[in-house]
Amino acid sequence: MQPKLLRHTALTLVLASSLGLAAWAQAAELASVAARAGGASAQSAFDGVVEAVRQTVVAAQVPGAVVQLDVKVGDRVSAGQVLLRLDARAADQNAAASDAQVQAARAALDVASKDFERQRQLFQKNYISQAALEQAQAQFKSTQAQVNAQLAQAGAARTQTGFYVVRAPFAGVVSEVPVSLGDMAMPGRALVTLYDPAALRVTAAVPQSLTTNLVAGQLPRIEFPGLPAAQQWVQPLRAQLLPTVDPATHTAQMRAELPSGLTHLAPGRYARLWLPLAAGAPAAGAAATMSVPQAAVVRRAELTALYVLDGAGKPVLRQVRLGRADGDQVEILSGLSAGERVATDPQAAARVAPAAR
Repeated sequence: MQPKLLRHTALTLVLASSLGLAAWAQAAELASVAARAGGASAQSAFDGVVEAVRQTVVAAQVPGAVVQLDVKVGDRVSAGQVLLRLDARAADQNAAASDAQVQAARAALDVASKDFERQRQLFQKNYISQAALEQAQAQFKSTQAQVNAQLAQAGAARTQTGFYVVRAPFAGVVSEVPVSLGDMAMPGRALVTLYDPAALRVTAAVPQSLTTNLVAGQLPRIEFPGLPAAQQWVQPLRAQLLPTVDPATHTAQMRAELPSGLTHLAPGRYARLWLPLAAGAPAAGAAATMSVPQAAVVRRAELTALYVLDGAGKPVLRQVRLGRADGDQVEILSGLSAGERVATDPQAAARVAPAAR
């Protein structure tokens, strides 16, 4: 029995040695690159928010109950479109009364005009005195002034009735409707909030100490974390650093104007503004980071990792945290050190990694 046991043990050792050599050969053939230091010191990121360049809160100008509501949050409206209506029955009656008073004043003006014409003819024939003619002329002018006053009042009444129909001042998107049918609107109460989706910008607070280190003439980059990769990065049309500084936080506002057509963005969305800094400038909160090819990244459910080659050249799966992407390179914020080699073919590395463990 002992010779058989020795032969079985020797065979097991040979097979294990063969498998180890095969795994080592596969590991040696893995394509890999060395992680290189990224240029984090050349730029710095600041939290920002998307704002609407043109946004308005449509408020009530007159009191009245909301009797018709034609829009809801998210609706696109055109300029002049009816948004809601208030109860205008009392205003309509006042306008009708003003129109009736105008008609009465015009009738009185017609009588005064004819009377003045008769008095003038009598004066020309010396049947009445100069004083009688002047009195008739004064009566005519007084009646004419009353007609003008009634016309002005009627116009004001008609204008007042127009306040009960709320229209969109420009084409945009409804972002807020804080009222509902039956609510009582008072002068100054917000009814609808609109913004123009074609004019958006990103605003971020920049420390005053870094405002002098910005690269002149170079636009920042805008990142929208959480969006699909094709929509995460946007190049602004122009940027403006406001000259005023907040005395409480010692920060200045940087505004970056977004191009039109970004229908997936809305005011309030979180953004990250990457500002280019002059060489040698201290980047706020920046730390040395590594970058590797995006093809080397392994994504399994919520795991983001790389196959890092150990000292023996064997791939070991290591979890990492990703940063921004730049072309075919991606930033590694943590989990990797400069100089470590990363397998560029994760599938080939996965076939070798189980044997290496």
